[in-house]
Amino acid sequence: MTPASSPSSTRRPWYRPSLTTQIFIGLIVGGAIGYFRPDWGNAVYFLRDIFLNLIKSIIAPLVFSTIVVGIAGAGALKKVGRMGAKALIYFEIVTTAALFIGLAIVNFTKPGIGVVLAAANTDVVKTIGQSHPKTLIETLVHAFPSSIVDAMVRGDVLQIVAFGVLFAMAVSAIGEKGKPIIRAMESLSQVMFKFTNYVMMFAPIGVGAAMAHTVGTQGLGVLVNLGNLILSLYLALIIFIVLVFGAVIFITRIPLRQFIRAVREPAVLAFATTSSESALPKAMQAMERFGVPRHIVGFVMPTGYSFNLDGSTLYLAMASVFVAQAAETTMGFHMGFGAQITMILTLMLTSKGVAAVPRASLVILLATLNNFLPAGLGPIGVAVIFGVDELMDMGRTCVNLIGNCLATVVVARWEGEFDDTRAKIFGTPAEAELDLKSGDLAFAEAVRQGD
Repeated sequence: MTPASSPSSTRRPWYRPSLTTQIFIGLIVGGAIGYFRPDWGNAVYFLRDIFLNLIKSIIAPLVFSTIVVGIAGAGALKKVGRMGAKALIYFEIVTTAALFIGLAIVNFTKPGIGVVLAAANTDVVKTIGQSHPKTLIETLVHAFPSSIVDAMVRGDVLQIVAFGVLFAMAVSAIGEKGKPIIRAMESLSQVMFKFTNYVMMFAPIGVGAAMAHTVGTQGLGVLVNLGNLILSLYLALIIFIVLVFGAVIFITRIPLRQFIRAVREPAVLAFATTSSESALPKAMQAMERFGVPRHIVGFVMPTGYSFNLDGSTLYLAMASVFVAQAAETTMGFHMGFGAQITMILTLMLTSKGVAAVPRASLVILLATLNNFLPAGLGPIGVAVIFGVDELMDMGRTCVNLIGNCLATVVVARWEGEFDDTRAKIFGTPAEAELDLKSGDLAFAEAVRQGD
């Protein structure tokens, strides 16, 4: 196939925009529907649920098959321990940076000064309080499932990863007898990538329905009282992306323009749906296309969803100090910088189980505040934040996704397995031609859907 005849080299008609453009159109249309007709925004919310359910159905078979093929099929068994250690070191460095950037910004902007903590919404506090953050030991125990079927039903990514690694080790250990399993998993992973492409066609409608519901239920008035906190969070997220992610990209020599192109679609999905799960299959596919080996993508990215939530940890630092500042306005309680540092160190530990419970960030926040503020102020502060939590969840979920994509590239570079040639041609006609020659039809179709 010549470049002139390649589907990706033909100029895209104006009436058939790329998936990224379609998603942005869905966001704008959904926001307009939610603002002008809030009742319609609530009525179409079921479309968002359909989209998320379809995405969740992909995660378990995709993650499991990718890990098995990557580790057992590529002979990467001996690399798992080294790769896992490098990933955890990177996770800890970056999430610590996120915590301290959040602490610095919230002390600079002081969004909690002047906010009075009124009586709490007891229903909200009671709902959040039904869960508790997992300790380090509980997280370790939770990682190993008693039933892989149950883990897949619940979509527990950490348990699927742990079982998948052990299963891949067993397949690799039995040699030739395990080859049929590897071939079956290879076929399954290709089928799931193809399935992902089909589901992504529904993405603009799903994200549009999600935005319509958010604007329709929250409205714009909710931004007034807690606008300083929301603006401070997004300022901190931007600074974190520029300083920390920018430094990582520079140090590891990652092609910036191509990386942005690779993460923009999954990042928009994560932002619009406030769900990292919605973007996981697309992000895994994009990182493989970007030049990260399958076994690294399959291991690092799902693991990062429990240990590398950069946006969530930054948010926790800001939200906890915000409530402390509001407590000072309300009853004169002052939390010094030393106490803030102690609280941040506590968050470094408790946030590692942040993905294991519903409304996870608020659960961690409530548990931490109860230990550092006078009795009763923690639940009131969490109830105040609860009203705008979804608006902030958009930003932190998007950053979580970008951080996990970047982590796969860093570990691949660290392992000496990053494909610079593939990275430099990402999203170009040359990539589609390479995929067609190698038989990766699902990836070739993903190129055609993009720019």
